[in-house]
Amino acid sequence: MTGADRPEPLDGPDGPGPDRPDGTAPRIPPPRASLEDTGQPLPDLPDPPPAPAPLVLEHRVLKSLLGAWALAACSAEEATAVEEHLGGCGPCAEEALRLRDAVGLLHPEESLDLDPGLRTRVLESCLGRRPPRIPVPEWAVPYDAETARLDALLQDIGDAEWHAPVRLRWFEGDGPVSRKTTVAGVIAHLLAVDGMVGRALGLDDPLGPEVGVPQDPSHRTEAYWRASHFPPTRAVRTPWRDQTHELIRTVSFAAGGPSSGSGGGSGRLPVPYGTVAAPGGGGGPGPRLTVELPLRDSMVDRAFECWIHAGDIADAVDYPYAPPAPRHLHRMIDLAARLLPGTLAERRRSGLATPPRRLVAAGAPGRSLRLEIEGLGGGEWLIPLDSPAATGSREHEVAHVALDGVEFCRLAAGHVSPEEAAAGQDGDREAIRDVLFAAASLSRM
Repeated sequence: MTGADRPEPLDGPDGPGPDRPDGTAPRIPPPRASLEDTGQPLPDLPDPPPAPAPLVLEHRVLKSLLGAWALAACSAEEATAVEEHLGGCGPCAEEALRLRDAVGLLHPEESLDLDPGLRTRVLESCLGRRPPRIPVPEWAVPYDAETARLDALLQDIGDAEWHAPVRLRWFEGDGPVSRKTTVAGVIAHLLAVDGMVGRALGLDDPLGPEVGVPQDPSHRTEAYWRASHFPPTRAVRTPWRDQTHELIRTVSFAAGGPSSGSGGGSGRLPVPYGTVAAPGGGGGPGPRLTVELPLRDSMVDRAFECWIHAGDIADAVDYPYAPPAPRHLHRMIDLAARLLPGTLAERRRSGLATPPRRLVAAGAPGRSLRLEIEGLGGGEWLIPLDSPAATGSREHEVAHVALDGVEFCRLAAGHVSPEEAAAGQDGDREAIRDVLFAAASLSRM
């Protein structure tokens, strides 16, 4: 930089500042309050207060302070005296450990898992402020919630836990049945059976497009397991998760379409669940009838099975898992209660239930059992006993059964035997037995 280019020196408030060694003035003047300007000495700082002398306490006093020390209720000086004493007194150190353990029992550890209802509350709060343009139908919300909860469980487990053994349990005839698989095998089972709903909606079937694909849950699962080149691993989580999202999107758009009215039009779409043998004219088996559920009931059914199998997985990997939200649980219980008359009629045709005592016309009141569900998702249902088309009636009530909501669902899932399920029973013993066994017969693989 030439002299012509050099900037003018900056003067301080009292004139030009001191020159640099090279003869140039500093760009920034020194502060006025600098010691070089004032020549003032540093102010004297007060001496720090002396440290308090450590407490010197007798052994009996220190021992009496152990309880307060364990509760963190001592003063700082007392805590220091106690801790120094514990370093040299074995009996007091052992007593202090016992007291600390006891205090730990008074304050149980809180779970680090999120409240299972947190997601629902957050979504409700958000949607209350800005309603979605295309909402999820009310009858599909339980499936959305339960698949999300199961996905959160799967997010938390390690690779090895995907191979933890799981025993699927259900009820056939008059006894329990089970099938051994793994955590990954359970997710493959859910993927295969959820595919029945997807197939009815026109989505891709995880078993493929072949015409001969079985259309009942157990055979679809076995076919999917056999088609796998290797035992299922955690890789099955991605197709299962993608399928659940696609199901929710599809039913939401279908229910929110202009032809669906209040959102329930698409909920009537039939979803096949396999076939059963109809009674023949001579008492033998007749033609096979297709078992179907409306889409709205199928989505609740899939939510129910997702929760039940999530509980199976949670038990296998020692993971805490809570029941569904009460309003979702109520929908599951209501579906099971509505299916009971038809299931009871099927068991009767197979000779597994007592014959009807008084047949009535369709829609007419008939003999009924009052099913009282207590606790979460509770309510009362009147179950017609002699004909699935009859109407439940309090005037014709012959029996009463009381069950906890979660326990009833475990019965309907085949996880509890009918003999162990009922908390309260009153009235016709045969009717009670028939209904409890019919509830267990709702289960399947």
